[in-house]
Amino acid sequence: MNQIERIKVESEDVSDFARIMGENSVHLSPRSTATQARSGRLNLDPESTKNGIGQLVLTLVKLLHELLERQAIRRIDGGSLNDNEIERLGVTFMRQAKEIERLRREFGLEEEDLNIDLGPLGKLL
Repeated sequence: MNQIERIKVESEDVSDFARIMGENSVHLSPRSTATQARSGRLNLDPESTKNGIGQLVLTLVKLLHELLERQAIRRIDGGSLNDNEIERLGVTFMRQAKEIERLRREFGLEEEDLNIDLGPLGKLL
């Protein structure tokens, strides 16, 4: 195995997992939060886990939104859409952007939180 011994925890109680993780030294990646880095432990707070998943999902939704927007612009420039279709697309994209913004605020995320750093590839959005 790698440097860290693999331990299997079969329990529905998160405290069992936290106890096992507390018994072992866990090395965190550079992307860990400052609190996690100081303690050297994983943060098992259910609220931060929810926000992490929310951040990931919103990032993907925003990426898809931007890709669809670019495709719509290509179709408009190519002349394959009539005025009514262009109007409906515009309204749809505005509503989507408002909903993404509302969810971002709901999760307490900043705009830059949705722009994940992909290392040598640069920022996602």
